[in-house]
Parts: sequence; structure tokens; C-alpha cells
Amino acid sequence: MLIGQAPGVREPVLKRPFAHTAGQTLFRWFQRFCGLNEAAMRSKIYFAAVCRCFPGKNQGGSDRVPAPDEIRNCSSWMNNEFDILRPHLVIPVGRLAIAQFIGFDKLDQVIGRKFVVSRNGFMFDLIPLPHPSGVSPWHKLSPGRELTERAMRKIARHPAIGALR
Repeated sequence: MLIGQAPGVREPVLKRPFAHTAGQTLFRWFQRFCGLNEAAMRSKIYFAAVCRCFPGKNQGGSDRVPAPDEIRNCSSWMNNEFDILRPHLVIPVGRLAIAQFIGFDKLDQVIGRKFVVSRNGFMFDLIPLPHPSGVSPWHKLSPGRELTERAMRKIARHPAIGALR
């Protein structure tokens, strides 16, 4: 299960998550480290989001981060998905998605690590990734680049990904 922040402006029109620039980067990571191309990922990995609706734009033009009440209003969707799917591996993508499962101050503290967490009484492995946005340089510069690669290697070695190949 891969969990993002919320749909962007293009996702509702294209009817698929991670449909633009960030998705291209994300799919390159999975192709390089896991041998899964975009089509394989979309057919074998469940994509979810913390918020189900595009939250709109900031005044500066970037996508607005969903507010706490918007996150609360959408939380039942993800809880139900966990109850139904019972994933063995969850990959939260980006700060907001990661924060739904574990507390942290800086991405350096969580990217490249594996956690065992619980949601609705169900335990699973969690391997966070930074958001692959073209706006954020975090995954392109040290130590973010190396930590992202470490996280992708952990994902590639996880039995849940091995079962997809």
C-alpha cells in the first residue's frame, strides 16, 4: 500500500494517482530499485491518500497542504482500507503521509528506516519515502538522496515487493 498526501490538480482529470511530475520520479525509483514499471505498480500496489480531494492551491501557486480537519474528515477512508486490505508493507510518501503513522521532526530521522507500526490493531511494516515533487530538492541533495536510495533498497528487499515480481 502506497499512501500520498492528496490528489493534485491533474489526478482527478487523469483518474489515477501520481499522474504527473512527482509520479514520474516515483515510478523511476521503483523501476530502478524494484524492477517494477509504472504499469506493474499500478496493477499490483494499492494507492491511497491521506485526503481524498484536491485541497486547492496556495497563493504562491503550489498545492495546499490539507488542514487537520480535512485530514480528520477523510481518516475513515484509510481506516476502512486498512481493515479490508491488511497490507504487510505501507509506503507513506511525503511528510504529511508519514506523520499519519509516526512522529518525527525532520525527514532525516525517518527516511531510510523501517518501522513496525499498528493501525486499527493491525501491525505492518512502514518504510517512508520523501515526496518526489519537482519543487522539493530534498531527495536530490545529500543526505536526502542517499537516504531515499536506502529506503528504496529496503522496499526492494521487502517480502511484499518480492511477491509482486
